[in-house]
Amino acid sequence: MFHVLGRYILLIRLSFRKPEKFSVYWAEVMREMVSQGVGSLGIIAIISLFIGAVATVQVAFQLSSPLVPQSIAGSIARDSTILEFSPTISALVLAGRIGSSIASQIGTMRVTEQIDALEIMGVNTPGYLISPKILSGLSMIPLLTIISVVLGLSGGYLACVFSRDIAPADYVLGLRDSFKPIIVTVCAVKSIAFGFIITSVCSYFGFYTSGGALEVGQSATKGVVFSCIWILFADLVITSTIL
Repeated sequence: MFHVLGRYILLIRLSFRKPEKFSVYWAEVMREMVSQGVGSLGIIAIISLFIGAVATVQVAFQLSSPLVPQSIAGSIARDSTILEFSPTISALVLAGRIGSSIASQIGTMRVTEQIDALEIMGVNTPGYLISPKILSGLSMIPLLTIISVVLGLSGGYLACVFSRDIAPADYVLGLRDSFKPIIVTVCAVKSIAFGFIITSVCSYFGFYTSGGALEVGQSATKGVVFSCIWILFADLVITSTIL
């Protein structure tokens, strides 16, 4: 385990050495931003809308009592969406969508000896292949999380409009009631940490792939699985530390 951790730390350190040609790296970062951000927007939008709607309907069902004001459903849906649903569930989905792509791409370059060719030419391969993906993840995954929060709360409002379990005005009142800025801080920290975990862990497994096509698939699977495990662990640590 310590051997794997040491290789991971050294790989990340090599990834952030000073680039040989900044313009080449910048173009790669832009390409990764489009791939990770725009490419994941559709799945994040669909998941966020439905999760927000389902969360609101379930809260309304559990709090269906004349003694409980209906606006409390909006407050609970708001806090749970910002704190947990949007950052964590989005990260788990993105681990499958972005992480598997990263691990497969780098793993394929390794088994086809493209990485060896780059190293022979004197290119810092961890910097060229990994750092643009990490930088893109650190910027695009928080942005996708913000979009997920907005769409999740909008999905809750649409659920109120169509289900009639909660009056839309009460839901909006609950969204505004007793808002604590700390939950936004927790959401931001989680999304940044999750972005780093997804891109760096999957890059590690892809970079150290050996064998052929079967091993590339295994590396992609390991990258996604370990990313999900570390996302859940980081979720617990960040929540217990800040809140």
